Amino acid sequence: MIFVYFLIWRIIDFFIIFASEKFIPYLGFFPYRQELEQFLLPNFLTKLANFDGIHYLLIAKNGYSQFEQAFFPLYPLLIRLFSFFIKNELLTGILISNISLLIGLYFLKKTFEKDLLLNTYYLLLFILFFPTSFYFGAVYTEGLFFLFLALTLYFLKKDSLFKASLVAFFASLTRLVGVFLVIPIIFKIISRINCINIKKNLKLHVIRYTLYVILPISGLFLYCFYLWKTTSDPLMFLNAQPAFGANRSNHIIILPQVIWRYLKIFFTASFNFQYFISLIEFLIFSLVFVILLFDLKNLILIKNFKLKIKNYFFFSLNLFSFANLILPTLTGTFSSIPRYSLFSISFFIYLATLKNLFLKIFLLIIFIIFHILLLGFFSQGYFVS
Repeated sequence: MIFVYFLIWRIIDFFIIFASEKFIPYLGFFPYRQELEQFLLPNFLTKLANFDGIHYLLIAKNGYSQFEQAFFPLYPLLIRLFSFFIKNELLTGILISNISLLIGLYFLKKTFEKDLLLNTYYLLLFILFFPTSFYFGAVYTEGLFFLFLALTLYFLKKDSLFKASLVAFFASLTRLVGVFLVIPIIFKIISRINCINIKKNLKLHVIRYTLYVILPISGLFLYCFYLWKTTSDPLMFLNAQPAFGANRSNHIIILPQVIWRYLKIFFTASFNFQYFISLIEFLIFSLVFVILLFDLKNLILIKNFKLKIKNYFFFSLNLFSFANLILPTLTGTFSSIPRYSLFSISFFIYLATLKNLFLKIFLLIIFIIFHILLLGFFSQGYFVS
């Protein structure tokens, strides 16, 4: 059934790309778009490498050039490795993304299939037809990171802390937000400590649990070390962000300031395509943020001024989802939030637990409508996230 869901999603997205050529004029203002022609693939595949995709391909072929350090290294390294056999970096990137997504969907379902309150098929549907889910199958890190996220959660459910931490290490080499997988790992350690006599073999437990906490963040430290050796700036992945536009800042801007910026846009900017995208960014952020708050409310109980966590695992996922959502806003914009929201997993879990069938179907229809619009414009060279 998972493969069927994946196949339907893949066919629908290819159909949208084909159809968009007839209804949306091509824009393609992103840098290096002419470089995509060298891979000699059909248009419906080539368009999956629009915008950031071409940077991953160029890194895979030539290594990092100026400011491309904003893109984390594991995905282009895998493209470079497997392109020795496939002989086409673009096709290699597409295969890595799509196979990773398919495997990730399998392990995500395995993780939650025994939860009686959660309909795993609706969970997969909400993920696959979220407005920006097409990035999972594009030459972006979304598909690969989704696999690492799903595997981390699966191993935590299986009480395999070392395997979860090792997978999280690779996640933090793929995307910055991978370091936040340390949150569910820490909560798993806490729940395990509560169930065992830690005084027995105390030194061994301390060493082991310290390793489990260090691994998820060491992928980022490894990349920072590489950047320090090659650019003398260990935070080059952050400091390079303004070079790619989208009004990003390399110093922290708090969320209320970002919201105020967007309110000013809505009341002062001219109504055009950028206005529409800004509205989508704001609405998706607001929706995900509010749903995460509802989810958090359901996971905690305050009684007699004491806080009780009902489920450590789902509570840790909520904190990870909040961190995933809030981190990009610290650059001063909601740009790309529709894409980054794909990993706020508690958002999708909450929607899948809704008891109102009409509401779930209504939300899926809304998701699909915006999915069609955003993918159509993305494939025709418009920046949507």
